[in-house]
Amino acid sequence: MGRKINYFSTNRDLPGANGLSSRKGTVTFREALLQGQAPDEGLYMPDYIPRLSVEDLNSLRGKPYSAAANLVAQAFLADEIPAGALSGIISDAYNFDVPLERVTERKFILRLDQGPTASFKDFAARLMARLMAYYRPGGRLLNILVATSGDTGSAVGAAFQGVEGARVFILYPKDEVSQRQKRQLESIGGNVQAFCVAGKFDDCQNLVKQAFADPDLGALNFTSANSINFGRILPQIIYYVWAYGQLAQGGEEIVFSVPSGNFGNALGCEYARRMGLPVKKLVMPVNENDEFPGYLATGLYEKVDPSRDCLSNAMNVGHPSNLARFFHLYGGTVDRKGRVYRYPDLAEMRKNIYAVSISDRETLETIARVYRDYGLLLEPHGAVGWRGLELYLAAKGDFSLCVSLETAHPAKFPEAIEETLGFSPELPASMKDIDERTGDSIFLSNDYLEFKELLLRRIGQGD
Repeated sequence: MGRKINYFSTNRDLPGANGLSSRKGTVTFREALLQGQAPDEGLYMPDYIPRLSVEDLNSLRGKPYSAAANLVAQAFLADEIPAGALSGIISDAYNFDVPLERVTERKFILRLDQGPTASFKDFAARLMARLMAYYRPGGRLLNILVATSGDTGSAVGAAFQGVEGARVFILYPKDEVSQRQKRQLESIGGNVQAFCVAGKFDDCQNLVKQAFADPDLGALNFTSANSINFGRILPQIIYYVWAYGQLAQGGEEIVFSVPSGNFGNALGCEYARRMGLPVKKLVMPVNENDEFPGYLATGLYEKVDPSRDCLSNAMNVGHPSNLARFFHLYGGTVDRKGRVYRYPDLAEMRKNIYAVSISDRETLETIARVYRDYGLLLEPHGAVGWRGLELYLAAKGDFSLCVSLETAHPAKFPEAIEETLGFSPELPASMKDIDERTGDSIFLSNDYLEFKELLLRRIGQGD
């Protein structure tokens, strides 16, 4: 701790990636947060990773979640935000429970589904919204573009709802969100507008990235609330640190299983490990979009294009944005289109990471079996995480302390639960009126020029 941290682009070493000039220098956290994506289409990364001591981690036992949030946030932002202001931001962001449920003696579920939109995305979105409000240039509007495969959009929309000086534009794939996710996205209203895109999540993501790199839109003060923004990654480090502090002591090793789509959540665990958390293995189960397990198995990266539709829809990603950060951390470079310029250290990746693809059939079987054996109700994403952990333990014979992440509330996926278990899960308090909510989205073809013209028109009119 104590060293000033700046941020650089993952494309900084490329000779004019995608026809753009590489961003060679560094920026502050404030600049990285408000820009979202670097001008060369790279993703910002810290040039230094602060360390946490065993004493730091041990001090969290029995403490509230905000204690871990302050510990991690101060490590990155002590030179950027006064301690009192940062503590106030954190207290306001995290006003809900974070249950850790014991399943067996050494296996736990970390429930990240208790926030205002019943998704783990609430953790990052709420802190990020407050940091953006803190940093917003006086008198200037922030126009926030978000591509979502399900839960990101509603979490970001809810986090920014009513925030002065912020407008949010959410792009979601027409046929790849559940009906309840769609209602959440469309019913936020006010300063939040949803766009229904005739395409897949990767198409939504590419539209957003093109807008960030378009010089014609430079004056519109766009930023991202997707995990391409490091402001989304920083908060996702916290819950690994907090969970470890509650369960382990004295440097004990731990295994985390993180259901993975765009890889921002798993990246939080990777950064936590590099900060000193004793993570023995990061398990990264994916659905049938199996580009990453394929890469670890063969050493050759091939994106899945088009991405495959699966029950765990938030993970329907054929080329994860945060793969660029993973590659860079291990000495490689890949761009937003999936072109690899330099491969990372595969042996080191395999040492730290285990990835496996889980089919829809396995997902449903896991929901049924885990409910029957443990009385534990999982939704499709959490089931992918649990099954991935089972396969890792079976393959490696590991008896470490294990935590698997449940990333959304089962009530967001009633169809899968009803099909498998014959009942509909009870709605959490944050979703009690979800089936009565109304709202509209704007239909958008998968055409960048149409999207660009619409943005210029709506922002120019102050809509």
